[in-house]
Amino acid sequence: MEKQLTLQNKIEQISLLVDFVNQICEELHLDEALNFNLNLVLEEAVTNVIMYAYPQDEAHTLTLKAWTEEGGKLAFELCDQGKPFNPIEEAPEVDTTLSAEERQIGGLGIFLIKQMMDEVNYEYKDHSNVLTLKKNINS
Repeated sequence: MEKQLTLQNKIEQISLLVDFVNQICEELHLDEALNFNLNLVLEEAVTNVIMYAYPQDEAHTLTLKAWTEEGGKLAFELCDQGKPFNPIEEAPEVDTTLSAEERQIGGLGIFLIKQMMDEVNYEYKDHSNVLTLKKNINS
């Protein structure tokens, strides 16, 4: 299975992302809990690109590719040409022992992505941010 979705950097585009993820999960017969988690992770990653990668008044696109790999892995690759940002190394650490009121703003989405996915990799290549996320779907 291989699929690709191209989105504009507008928050209204998230509904297209949800449909894309739901279609993949249905095609692969994934359960509702995994479908929910994948939607949460990808919405967080795409929203971060939409909100922070580009100046708000400029139109740009981002691309999400999805494919399955041998060994029962589902992979996603999110590419954008926004300002370079390595969420793995540059996002603030989150202290989950603090209450929501005590916690600093930022970083929780990246924390959730790392917790919910089996592999999270970032690289900057060919003037693009490339975030690769993988989940083992063999149960």
